[in-house]
Amino acid sequence: MNFSGLIHNFGPLTVTGLAQGAIIALFALGYTLVYGVLRLINFAHSEVFLLGTYASIIVWGFFGLDQNSPTPGMFAVIGLIILGMVAAVVASGVTAIGVELIAYRPLRRRNAPKLAFLITAIGASLAISETVGVITGRNIRGVPRLIRQTDVVVIGNTHITNLQILIVVLALVMMFLLDRFINRSRLGRGIRAVAQNPDSAALMGVNQGRVISLVFLLGGLMAGIAAVMYNLKIGVTRFDAGFLLGIEAFTAAVLGGIGNLRGALLGGLLLGVLQNYGAGLFGTEWLHAVSFVLLVVILLFRPTGLLGESLGRARA
Repeated sequence: MNFSGLIHNFGPLTVTGLAQGAIIALFALGYTLVYGVLRLINFAHSEVFLLGTYASIIVWGFFGLDQNSPTPGMFAVIGLIILGMVAAVVASGVTAIGVELIAYRPLRRRNAPKLAFLITAIGASLAISETVGVITGRNIRGVPRLIRQTDVVVIGNTHITNLQILIVVLALVMMFLLDRFINRSRLGRGIRAVAQNPDSAALMGVNQGRVISLVFLLGGLMAGIAAVMYNLKIGVTRFDAGFLLGIEAFTAAVLGGIGNLRGALLGGLLLGVLQNYGAGLFGTEWLHAVSFVLLVVILLFRPTGLLGESLGRARA
């Protein structure tokens, strides 16, 4: 164990972890939204994210940009990022709705056991991933370098870049907007009603089918934003890019309290930081293992996660 390395690089590891954790947190919102309403895990959510990464790259390719292109000017970058986000959220949102219509709704109408939903979600995940793999030849796809990373804040050996700030701020803004939507809007009240008691919500005129489609859509939109941030940060994607990150996002959702929006944000940021601390202490090869071990330890003492509050019990 390298305690001196961890202490010396504490600042850089923390900043890098927060940026990574912000992406994980946005990704985790899809898991926690669906679980909060259906009490089911949508394991196809990783491919909802995956298609968002490809959609933004395809749009940027329309402008002749690839991984070898020089960084465009500032105003062009802003427009390209916005266009990439629009493409990603549309692709991810449509995919999420498609998963609900094809894989979930027929099973709900037949009152299928929860195991059937789990198997179907895994099947949908593999089908989408393998289809993308066949289309892309299982090759890595590079991302245009839209943002030239520059230091904005420097404290000792801690360098905070413009891209890291963008990722964290965007995650916080999207989380705030989603939280306000769930807790303040009419549609949000419907989501909370179904999450708390679907039978009572139906008697009050809430359309459960529309609510379920809405939470899938919202989760897809958050995954699309996360996909663009992932592209800008990592710089490459491939057909199985959503697999490991999807496991991490699911871990973050459980860590913060599955079904809790704020818990997903807390869990994602905490997981990203803990992963980097683990990498600094034990080596980069332990980056993922350490975070999952810590998850088990935390759940031994907090089985419902750190916050443990479901959508149905969210404050109005």
